[in-house]
Amino acid sequence: MNMTQTTLSEIELRRYKRHIMLPELGTEGQEKLKKSSVLVVGAGGLGAPVLLYLAAAGIGKIGIADNDLVSDSNLQRQVLYGAGDLGKQKAIVAKQRLQEQNPLNEYVVHNICLGSENADLIMSKYDVIVDATDNFPTRYMLDDICSQLKRPLVYGSIYKYEGQVTVFHYQDGPGLTDLYPEMPVRGEAANPSSVGILGILPGITGSIQACEVIKILTETGEVMAGKMLLINIMNSSYNLFSIVKK
Repeated sequence: MNMTQTTLSEIELRRYKRHIMLPELGTEGQEKLKKSSVLVVGAGGLGAPVLLYLAAAGIGKIGIADNDLVSDSNLQRQVLYGAGDLGKQKAIVAKQRLQEQNPLNEYVVHNICLGSENADLIMSKYDVIVDATDNFPTRYMLDDICSQLKRPLVYGSIYKYEGQVTVFHYQDGPGLTDLYPEMPVRGEAANPSSVGILGILPGITGSIQACEVIKILTETGEVMAGKMLLINIMNSSYNLFSIVKK
């Protein structure tokens, strides 16, 4: 596709020049990003880097689903927020920050807790869903609805010094229940909010999630479907293992 045929504006051509220079992307790939929509569920440690990099990449419509408030303990790792945001709604502050970063995109705030009564209606309006949550009930709900809607679910999780990233339900690939058939019983698994975490870890893990979203939307590279990446920042290891659909 040559420049005279593109639907990108002159501002967009300049802003995304380094994307467009990549032969695997070009103007066609950037137009795909512009026409795409992504819902990020959770605007905390993982959601912050995901949102920042998707906004910078030029995703046309970005949904932000979170009903939590900014607290002191968030600031060590949730890089969208500052001391002046304490007590404010994360989703609203996140939208303001992203608009400053890239005003060319549309940002939609879902300042609610996604549940069985509203999640499918909201999620059906987006091309890709990002799981940046920190609790098992929400993760399993997102997985179930993405399976029904046939939407890719870009999954990320973090614990102390370790991160996990994969893509569920991509081109009829495996889902969360193929990896973990049963939701952990309350008390059997550690609550992420009750343990320490090195602040850089969600930045690394969330950035990889954002990369998977871009590969899905532009149809480039090898999407991490049927595989999970395990990250350990204490020994600098990155390992892939396969997930089999059952």
